[in-house]
Amino acid sequence: MWFYLAVLVGLYFLRRWYRERQTVEKLTDKYVFITGCDSGFGNQLARQLDSRGLRVLAACLTEKGAQQLERLTSDRLKTTLLDVTSTESVAAATEWVKTCVGNKGLWGLVNNAGKSTPLAHNEWLRKEDFAEVLDVNLLGLIDVTLQMLPLVRRARGRVVNVSSVMGRLACFGGGYCLSKYGVEAFSDVLRREISPFGMKVSMVEPGAFSTGILQFTLESFQTSWNKAPSETKEVYGQLYFDNFLKSLKILLKNSNKNLFLVTDCIEHALTSCYPRARYSGGLDAKLFYLPVSYLPSWVSDFIVTYSWPKPAQAVSG
Repeated sequence: MWFYLAVLVGLYFLRRWYRERQTVEKLTDKYVFITGCDSGFGNQLARQLDSRGLRVLAACLTEKGAQQLERLTSDRLKTTLLDVTSTESVAAATEWVKTCVGNKGLWGLVNNAGKSTPLAHNEWLRKEDFAEVLDVNLLGLIDVTLQMLPLVRRARGRVVNVSSVMGRLACFGGGYCLSKYGVEAFSDVLRREISPFGMKVSMVEPGAFSTGILQFTLESFQTSWNKAPSETKEVYGQLYFDNFLKSLKILLKNSNKNLFLVTDCIEHALTSCYPRARYSGGLDAKLFYLPVSYLPSWVSDFIVTYSWPKPAQAVSG
């Protein structure tokens, strides 16, 4: 019995390995629009796809980011400015994409733009701090997707949303984890809705990587603590804050610097005939965050918080 089961499992993975290596034809004719190309995953992906010969339409938040990207890529790559929190900016970018792709449509939409800050314990933040992150990571992503979707349908293309393992296992307060949980839900429903049109939706869930988003975390944590009410500071205590900040610094120091582990996943989702619904980037995502997310809540709570310092007025027992 076990022999036959092992054979079936082996055949399943062999078939999956073969299917996932079937590549879409005529990639040099495909247009891909990527948000958040100033730095990090978006910048790396734009250069990576450009080297593969795809026609990259890169959206940057700043003129400086766009100019730097253009200097590092071929003439095929085109840039535009985009603020995903502005519906007018998204509409203008959509019209620009229409003029670029013509009747071919948009093969790939990569929603990569995002931010992590303000990030801190929930009690240290205000409602506006949550909204600031949600406006970019979730509502901005939804706005871009809804406006670009007719162009993707014309090409029977793909939507790739960059989520996070924090959308499966929330480890920090603030709007970041909330937004990534929302991205997961939006992507799941969208995948089911548009599959009858021959379109596909993939999610990429990176672990901890050394990008601009992670770099701003320490500064935001410090700022949120400084702005917290004096009563809240007294409850937690300065020692608690100092020790927690040290833990964040260790996480930042040990974060993965190989961005290809994520951009290769996005490239596969765009170029494979049989892309996955979900990709995990980094060993920490595969071996820690995702497995722990499936454990009972009391177990995952203990694992996530066992190294956290104790607040000054924590209840014992």
